[in-house]
Amino acid sequence: MKKAARPAILVAMVLFAGAVIAEAQQARTMPLIGYLAGAGSSPNQAFMQGLRDLGYVEGRNIAFAYRTTEGRTERYVELAAELVNLTVDIIIADGTTPGLAAKKATSTIPIVLATSTDPVGNGLVAGLARPGGNVTGLTNVGGELGGKLLELLKEVVPKLNRVAVLMRGAGSLANDLFVKETELSARKMGIQLIPLGFQGPEDVEEAFRSAVKKRANGFIERIGAGGSITLYKQAAELAIKNHLPGISRSRRWVDSGGLMYYGGDESVQYRRVAAYVDKILKGTKPADLPIEQPKKFEFVINLGTAKQIGLKIPPNVLARADRVIK
Repeated sequence: MKKAARPAILVAMVLFAGAVIAEAQQARTMPLIGYLAGAGSSPNQAFMQGLRDLGYVEGRNIAFAYRTTEGRTERYVELAAELVNLTVDIIIADGTTPGLAAKKATSTIPIVLATSTDPVGNGLVAGLARPGGNVTGLTNVGGELGGKLLELLKEVVPKLNRVAVLMRGAGSLANDLFVKETELSARKMGIQLIPLGFQGPEDVEEAFRSAVKKRANGFIERIGAGGSITLYKQAAELAIKNHLPGISRSRRWVDSGGLMYYGGDESVQYRRVAAYVDKILKGTKPADLPIEQPKKFEFVINLGTAKQIGLKIPPNVLARADRVIK
Protein backbone atom coordinates (compact mmCIF):
# COMPACT_ATOMS: atom_id res chain seq x y z
CA MET A 1 0.00 0.00 0.00
CA LYS A 2 2.80 2.37 0.90
CA LYS A 3 4.65 1.69 -2.36
CA ALA A 4 1.50 2.34 -4.40
CA ALA A 5 0.86 5.58 -2.53
CA ARG A 6 4.11 7.23 -3.60
CA PRO A 7 3.32 7.44 -7.35
CA ALA A 8 -0.11 8.76 -6.47
CA ILE A 9 1.45 11.48 -4.31
CA LEU A 10 3.88 12.42 -7.11
CA VAL A 11 1.04 12.62 -9.63
CA ALA A 12 -0.92 14.81 -7.24
CA MET A 13 2.08 17.11 -6.78
CA VAL A 14 2.56 17.45 -10.55
CA LEU A 15 -1.12 18.17 -11.05
CA PHE A 16 -1.03 20.74 -8.26
CA ALA A 17 2.05 22.46 -9.73
CA GLY A 18 0.40 22.55 -13.14
CA ALA A 19 -2.73 24.03 -11.62
CA VAL A 20 -0.70 26.74 -9.87
CA ILE A 21 1.08 27.67 -13.14
CA ALA A 22 -2.21 27.71 -15.04
CA GLU A 23 -3.81 29.83 -12.34
CA ALA A 24 -0.91 32.28 -12.41
CA GLN A 25 -1.17 32.57 -16.18
CA GLN A 26 -4.91 33.10 -15.99
CA ALA A 27 -4.40 35.70 -13.26
CA ARG A 28 -2.14 37.81 -15.49
CA THR A 29 -4.31 40.65 -16.68
CA MET A 30 -1.65 42.56 -18.63
CA PRO A 31 1.34 41.83 -20.88
CA LEU A 32 4.62 41.16 -19.07
CA ILE A 33 7.68 42.64 -20.79
CA GLY A 34 11.10 41.27 -19.91
CA TYR A 35 13.96 43.80 -20.12
CA LEU A 36 17.53 42.48 -20.18
CA ALA A 37 20.34 45.01 -19.71
CA GLY A 38 23.90 45.19 -18.52
CA ALA A 39 23.50 48.10 -16.11
CA GLY A 40 20.93 50.43 -14.59
CA SER A 41 17.99 50.02 -12.26
CA SER A 42 15.06 50.28 -14.67
CA PRO A 43 14.22 50.20 -18.40
CA ASN A 44 15.47 53.07 -20.57
CA GLN A 45 13.37 56.18 -19.89
CA ALA A 46 12.97 57.13 -23.57
CA PHE A 47 11.57 53.63 -24.14
CA MET A 48 9.16 54.06 -21.23
CA GLN A 49 8.05 57.46 -22.53
CA GLY A 50 7.51 55.92 -25.95
CA LEU A 51 5.20 53.34 -24.40
CA ARG A 52 3.30 56.04 -22.50
CA ASP A 53 2.83 57.95 -25.75
CA LEU A 54 1.26 54.80 -27.17
CA GLY A 55 -1.14 54.49 -24.23
CA TYR A 56 0.71 51.98 -22.04
CA VAL A 57 0.87 52.69 -18.32
CA GLU A 58 2.97 50.50 -16.05
CA GLY A 59 0.79 48.68 -13.54
CA ARG A 60 -2.41 49.50 -15.42
CA ASN A 61 -2.09 47.78 -18.81
CA ILE A 62 1.54 46.63 -18.94
CA ALA A 63 4.08 45.15 -16.51
CA PHE A 64 7.86 44.72 -16.52
CA ALA A 65 10.40 42.18 -15.34
CA TYR A 66 13.73 44.04 -15.34
CA ARG A 67 16.98 42.10 -15.16
CA THR A 68 20.52 43.53 -15.17
CA THR A 69 23.88 41.82 -15.06
CA GLU A 70 25.34 44.80 -13.14
CA GLY A 71 28.29 44.72 -15.50
CA ARG A 72 28.88 40.96 -15.21
CA THR A 73 28.41 39.84 -18.82
CA GLU A 74 28.63 36.16 -17.88
CA ARG A 75 25.18 36.49 -16.22
CA TYR A 76 23.28 37.27 -19.44
CA VAL A 77 22.55 33.61 -20.18
CA GLU A 78 21.26 32.96 -16.66
CA LEU A 79 19.05 36.06 -16.60
CA ALA A 80 17.68 35.41 -20.09
CA ALA A 81 16.63 31.94 -18.97
CA GLU A 82 15.02 33.49 -15.90
CA LEU A 83 12.88 35.79 -18.07
CA VAL A 84 11.84 32.83 -20.22
CA ASN A 85 10.77 30.91 -17.10
CA LEU A 86 8.61 33.88 -16.15
CA THR A 87 6.80 33.37 -19.49
CA VAL A 88 7.20 37.02 -20.44
CA ASP A 89 5.36 38.12 -23.57
CA ILE A 90 8.35 39.96 -25.10
CA ILE A 91 12.04 40.28 -24.22
CA ILE A 92 13.78 43.63 -24.80
CA ALA A 93 17.52 43.00 -25.29
CA ASP A 94 19.54 46.15 -24.64
CA GLY A 95 22.58 45.23 -26.72
CA THR A 96 24.08 42.53 -28.91
CA THR A 97 25.28 40.25 -26.10
CA PRO A 98 21.92 40.18 -24.27
CA GLY A 99 20.27 39.63 -27.64
CA LEU A 100 22.39 36.55 -28.27
CA ALA A 101 21.67 35.26 -24.75
CA ALA A 102 17.92 35.77 -25.23
CA LYS A 103 17.94 34.01 -28.59
CA LYS A 104 19.78 31.08 -27.03
CA ALA A 105 17.15 30.92 -24.27
CA THR A 106 14.06 30.93 -26.51
CA SER A 107 13.03 30.46 -30.12
CA THR A 108 9.38 31.35 -29.51
CA ILE A 109 9.15 34.44 -27.29
CA PRO A 110 9.52 37.62 -29.41
CA ILE A 111 12.84 39.41 -28.85
CA VAL A 112 13.26 43.11 -29.65
CA LEU A 113 16.81 44.47 -29.95
CA ALA A 114 17.04 47.95 -28.47
CA THR A 115 20.50 48.27 -29.99
CA SER A 116 22.84 45.86 -31.71
CA THR A 117 25.97 45.62 -33.85
CA ASP A 118 25.60 43.77 -37.15
CA PRO A 119 22.72 41.45 -36.17
CA VAL A 120 23.08 39.57 -39.47
CA GLY A 121 26.79 38.91 -38.99
CA ASN A 122 26.15 37.97 -35.36
CA GLY A 123 23.56 35.39 -36.41
CA LEU A 124 20.72 37.12 -34.58
CA VAL A 125 18.63 37.49 -37.75
CA ALA A 126 18.67 36.14 -41.28
CA GLY A 127 18.46 39.59 -42.87
CA LEU A 128 17.58 43.20 -42.09
CA ALA A 129 14.52 43.36 -44.36
CA ARG A 130 13.33 39.86 -43.43
CA PRO A 131 14.66 38.94 -39.98
CA GLY A 132 12.92 35.56 -39.81
CA GLY A 133 12.58 33.75 -36.50
CA ASN A 134 11.64 35.52 -33.27
CA VAL A 135 14.13 38.43 -33.28
CA THR A 136 13.68 41.97 -34.62
CA GLY A 137 14.44 45.52 -33.49
CA LEU A 138 17.14 48.08 -34.13
CA THR A 139 20.80 48.08 -35.14
CA ASN A 140 23.64 50.55 -35.23
CA VAL A 141 25.64 51.05 -38.40
CA GLY A 142 28.74 48.87 -37.96
CA GLY A 143 32.00 49.36 -39.87
CA GLU A 144 30.60 52.34 -41.76
CA LEU A 145 30.06 54.15 -38.47
CA GLY A 146 33.52 53.13 -37.31
CA GLY A 147 34.97 54.83 -40.39
CA LYS A 148 33.00 58.00 -39.62
CA LEU A 149 34.30 58.02 -36.04
CA LEU A 150 37.86 57.81 -37.36
CA GLU A 151 37.22 60.66 -39.82
CA LEU A 152 35.92 62.97 -37.09
CA LEU A 153 38.76 62.06 -34.75
CA LYS A 154 41.32 62.80 -37.48
CA GLU A 155 39.74 66.19 -38.12
CA VAL A 156 40.53 67.26 -34.55
CA VAL A 157 43.83 65.34 -34.40
CA PRO A 158 45.42 65.90 -37.85
CA LYS A 159 48.45 63.71 -37.05
CA LEU A 160 46.25 60.80 -35.97
CA ASN A 161 47.92 57.54 -36.96
CA ARG A 162 47.44 55.04 -34.12
CA VAL A 163 43.94 54.58 -32.69
CA ALA A 164 43.14 52.31 -29.77
CA VAL A 165 39.75 50.61 -29.75
CA LEU A 166 38.92 50.35 -26.04
CA MET A 167 36.40 47.52 -25.77
CA ARG A 168 34.58 46.21 -22.72
CA GLY A 169 34.25 42.47 -23.11
CA ALA A 170 37.12 41.83 -25.51
CA GLY A 171 36.60 38.85 -27.76
CA SER A 172 32.83 39.30 -28.13
CA LEU A 173 31.46 38.76 -31.61
CA ALA A 174 30.16 42.34 -31.77
CA ASN A 175 33.56 43.83 -30.90
CA ASP A 176 35.41 41.53 -33.28
CA LEU A 177 33.09 42.48 -36.15
CA PHE A 178 33.40 46.20 -35.37
CA VAL A 179 37.21 46.05 -35.46
CA LYS A 180 37.24 43.96 -38.63
CA GLU A 181 34.87 46.28 -40.49
CA THR A 182 36.49 49.50 -39.21
CA GLU A 183 39.90 48.20 -40.27
CA LEU A 184 38.94 48.78 -43.91
CA SER A 185 38.46 52.52 -43.34
CA ALA A 186 41.51 52.74 -41.08
CA ARG A 187 43.85 51.36 -43.76
CA LYS A 188 42.59 53.88 -46.33
CA MET A 189 43.31 56.68 -43.85
CA GLY A 190 46.75 55.37 -42.92
CA ILE A 191 45.65 54.60 -39.37
CA GLN A 192 46.67 51.56 -37.36
CA LEU A 193 43.97 50.17 -35.07
CA ILE A 194 45.04 48.87 -31.65
CA PRO A 195 42.32 46.63 -30.14
CA LEU A 196 42.45 46.78 -26.32
CA GLY A 197 39.98 44.92 -24.14
CA PHE A 198 38.89 45.28 -20.55
CA GLN A 199 36.15 43.78 -18.41
CA GLY A 200 35.28 46.43 -15.85
CA PRO A 201 36.43 49.20 -13.49
CA GLU A 202 39.22 47.05 -12.08
CA ASP A 203 41.17 46.88 -15.35
CA VAL A 204 40.12 49.88 -17.45
CA GLU A 205 43.11 51.84 -16.12
CA GLU A 206 45.45 49.14 -17.41
CA ALA A 207 43.79 49.42 -20.84
CA PHE A 208 44.63 53.13 -20.94
CA ARG A 209 48.19 52.43 -19.85
CA SER A 210 48.48 49.99 -22.74
CA ALA A 211 47.09 52.57 -25.16
CA VAL A 212 49.71 55.11 -24.08
CA LYS A 213 52.49 52.51 -24.11
CA LYS A 214 51.56 51.55 -27.67
CA ARG A 215 51.70 55.25 -28.67
CA ALA A 216 48.03 55.65 -29.51
CA ASN A 217 47.17 59.30 -30.17
CA GLY A 218 43.42 58.76 -30.12
CA PHE A 219 40.84 56.10 -29.31
CA ILE A 220 37.35 54.82 -30.02
CA GLU A 221 35.35 54.02 -26.88
CA ARG A 222 33.26 50.84 -26.89
CA ILE A 223 32.05 50.38 -23.33
CA GLY A 224 28.70 49.38 -24.74
CA ALA A 225 25.06 49.51 -23.66
CA GLY A 226 25.76 47.36 -20.60
CA GLY A 227 28.34 49.75 -19.14
CA SER A 228 27.43 51.72 -16.02
CA ILE A 229 27.61 55.52 -15.81
CA THR A 230 30.35 55.05 -13.21
CA LEU A 231 32.44 53.13 -15.73
CA TYR A 232 31.90 55.78 -18.40
CA LYS A 233 33.00 58.52 -15.99
CA GLN A 234 36.06 56.53 -14.94
CA ALA A 235 37.10 56.08 -18.58
CA ALA A 236 36.52 59.77 -19.34
CA GLU A 237 38.67 60.81 -16.36
CA LEU A 238 41.46 58.48 -17.48
CA ALA A 239 41.29 59.90 -21.02
CA ILE A 240 41.73 63.42 -19.64
CA LYS A 241 44.52 62.30 -17.31
CA ASN A 242 46.41 60.75 -20.24
CA HIS A 243 45.57 63.62 -22.65
CA LEU A 244 44.06 61.08 -25.04
CA PRO A 245 41.20 62.26 -27.31
CA GLY A 246 38.39 59.74 -27.65
CA ILE A 247 35.18 59.42 -29.65
CA SER A 248 32.19 57.14 -29.14
CA ARG A 249 28.87 56.19 -30.68
CA SER A 250 27.26 56.44 -27.23
CA ARG A 251 25.91 59.75 -25.98
CA ARG A 252 26.68 58.65 -22.43
CA TRP A 253 30.34 59.16 -23.32
CA VAL A 254 30.15 62.95 -23.72
CA ASP A 255 27.61 63.28 -20.91
CA SER A 256 30.15 61.55 -18.66
CA GLY A 257 33.02 63.82 -19.67
CA GLY A 258 34.22 62.18 -22.90
CA LEU A 259 35.38 64.32 -25.82
CA MET A 260 33.12 63.50 -28.80
CA TYR A 261 30.03 61.48 -29.68
CA TYR A 262 28.62 60.62 -33.08
CA GLY A 263 25.79 58.17 -33.53
CA GLY A 264 22.10 57.56 -33.94
CA ASP A 265 19.83 59.69 -31.75
CA GLU A 266 19.38 57.33 -28.79
CA SER A 267 16.14 58.90 -27.55
CA VAL A 268 14.57 58.36 -30.98
CA GLN A 269 15.95 54.83 -31.13
CA TYR A 270 14.50 53.74 -27.79
CA ARG A 271 11.13 55.27 -28.63
CA ARG A 272 11.14 53.10 -31.75
CA VAL A 273 11.61 50.07 -29.52
CA ALA A 274 8.31 50.98 -27.87
CA ALA A 275 6.66 50.99 -31.32
CA TYR A 276 7.96 47.45 -31.95
CA VAL A 277 6.51 46.29 -28.62
CA ASP A 278 3.15 47.84 -29.51
CA LYS A 279 3.04 46.11 -32.91
CA ILE A 280 3.99 42.72 -31.49
CA LEU A 281 1.42 42.96 -28.69
CA LYS A 282 -1.20 43.72 -31.36
CA GLY A 283 -0.32 40.56 -33.27
CA THR A 284 2.51 41.34 -35.69
CA LYS A 285 5.16 38.63 -35.82
CA PRO A 286 8.83 39.62 -35.25
CA ALA A 287 9.75 37.91 -38.53
CA ASP A 288 7.56 40.45 -40.36
CA LEU A 289 9.16 43.52 -38.75
CA PRO A 290 12.34 44.68 -40.57
CA ILE A 291 15.42 45.60 -38.56
CA GLU A 292 15.74 49.40 -38.48
CA GLN A 293 18.96 51.37 -38.82
CA PRO A 294 19.40 54.92 -37.45
CA LYS A 295 17.86 57.63 -39.60
CA LYS A 296 18.96 60.61 -37.54
CA PHE A 297 22.51 61.09 -36.29
CA GLU A 298 23.88 63.42 -33.61
CA PHE A 299 27.33 64.97 -33.30
CA VAL A 300 28.21 66.31 -29.85
CA ILE A 301 31.49 67.84 -28.66
CA ASN A 302 32.52 68.34 -25.04
CA LEU A 303 34.50 71.58 -25.33
CA GLY A 304 35.38 71.55 -21.64
CA THR A 305 37.12 68.20 -22.08
CA ALA A 306 38.95 69.45 -25.18
CA LYS A 307 40.42 72.30 -23.14
CA GLN A 308 41.45 69.93 -20.36
CA ILE A 309 43.47 67.74 -22.71
CA GLY A 310 44.91 70.75 -24.55
CA LEU A 311 43.07 70.13 -27.80
CA LYS A 312 41.76 72.94 -30.01
CA ILE A 313 38.67 71.97 -31.98
CA PRO A 314 38.72 73.50 -35.50
CA PRO A 315 35.92 76.05 -36.08
CA ASN A 316 34.55 74.10 -39.06
CA VAL A 317 34.14 71.00 -36.86
CA LEU A 318 32.47 72.99 -34.08
CA ALA A 319 30.05 74.46 -36.63
CA ARG A 320 28.85 70.96 -37.58
CA ALA A 321 28.13 69.90 -34.02
CA ASP A 322 24.49 69.49 -33.03
CA ARG A 323 25.44 70.33 -29.46
CA VAL A 324 28.51 71.71 -27.73
CA ILE A 325 29.07 71.06 -24.04
CA LYS A 326 30.99 73.89 -22.41
